[in-house]
Amino acid sequence: MDINAKRQERAGLAKQARDILDAAEADGGRNLTAEEDTKFDRLMGEVDGCDAQIAREEKLRAKERRIDADPDDQPRRGEDRDGGERNGPDRGGDEAMAAFRQFLLGGRASLSPEQERTLVAGSDPEGGFLVAPQAFVSELIKQVDDDVPLRGLATVHQLTEAASLGVPTLDTDVDDAEWTSEVRTGSQDDALRFGKRELVPNPLAKRAKISRRLLRLTANRAETLVRERLAYKFGVSQEKAYMVGDGNKKPLGVFVASSQGISTGRDVPIGASGAIPLTVATADQLIDAKYTLKAAYWRNARWLYHRDLIKTIRKLKTTDGFYVWKAGLTDQPDTILEIPYVVSEFAPNTISGNQYVGAIADFKHYHIAEALNLEIQRLVELYAEQNQVGFIGRQELDGMPVLEEAFVRLKVAN
Repeated sequence: MDINAKRQERAGLAKQARDILDAAEADGGRNLTAEEDTKFDRLMGEVDGCDAQIAREEKLRAKERRIDADPDDQPRRGEDRDGGERNGPDRGGDEAMAAFRQFLLGGRASLSPEQERTLVAGSDPEGGFLVAPQAFVSELIKQVDDDVPLRGLATVHQLTEAASLGVPTLDTDVDDAEWTSEVRTGSQDDALRFGKRELVPNPLAKRAKISRRLLRLTANRAETLVRERLAYKFGVSQEKAYMVGDGNKKPLGVFVASSQGISTGRDVPIGASGAIPLTVATADQLIDAKYTLKAAYWRNARWLYHRDLIKTIRKLKTTDGFYVWKAGLTDQPDTILEIPYVVSEFAPNTISGNQYVGAIADFKHYHIAEALNLEIQRLVELYAEQNQVGFIGRQELDGMPVLEEAFVRLKVAN
């Protein structure tokens, strides 16, 4: 795929969406018609689709670069990545195809012993049946994975020896400095007080089993898929906890009110009567949220929403008639009130009174402590009687907001 062409396509779609908003604004600042609203949503869906395609292509190219940079790391024909022999024939290889062609031309009697072994799978009274060579697609056919963005924005600590992580906090600051004379030192101030937030990594685990026959017939590619899926599912569990975890044997989430994390003093109302109407008043509430956050945090700040909320916010206008959403340039992200945003499927999206629906924050002040990186253990003997191989994934981690003034949450007003 031509990434530059896809980026240009994405920019063109975003411009068409912007033109719809600009046309409504030029026409007396009216709301979008039903037809314009439908077209706008379709264009933004296509923009999001381009974003996903670009991200997948960039990820694939990164993997290809790693392969090209280290060719010795790739398994040779007939070997696995550990240098041992595979548990089954390479049915997608040249030898298998040559053997299968010979079988089609001259039947089983024409095969050499080596060619016959290449095509044998399972067993029957004659000692095995022949199967056609079949390539095993390395990319799993599945629904698209949800993004797990918060970890990438947070500060992550690796614990190698200590059992917990203490994050120092400035609980009480001294007063401002005083103007004085050359020989004076200012008044004494004993107010300075330090505290500590403690992160204690908690265990996270999952166990999966897979047939040894499947491992054998797919030349262990199925094992790689199992490992990849376990790694992703661990990421999903973490992301959910970073959003709405209650802090009890798990991380404390951004959208959980707590004196240990973010108190209700950092909440800003949005909407009215348990809903988020497309009105100027709602747009003004987003402005209130942005300016509740100190300007020093804006440089690294991000809005955090579920996609359902982004769909609504894209249509909001301020009191001067400008839309709060703005399409980014080819190499720049889209913004809401000049602040980029991230979308998480695990952010709250229940729109009713007293429910959190979004946040604006410098998420580097969400700290994650890991005592054990994701570890996947392979169990061979435990499930031998069932002819299966087990996989156990383990990780130990904790997380919490450590500076509440770096966070502002949006809560639906009653």
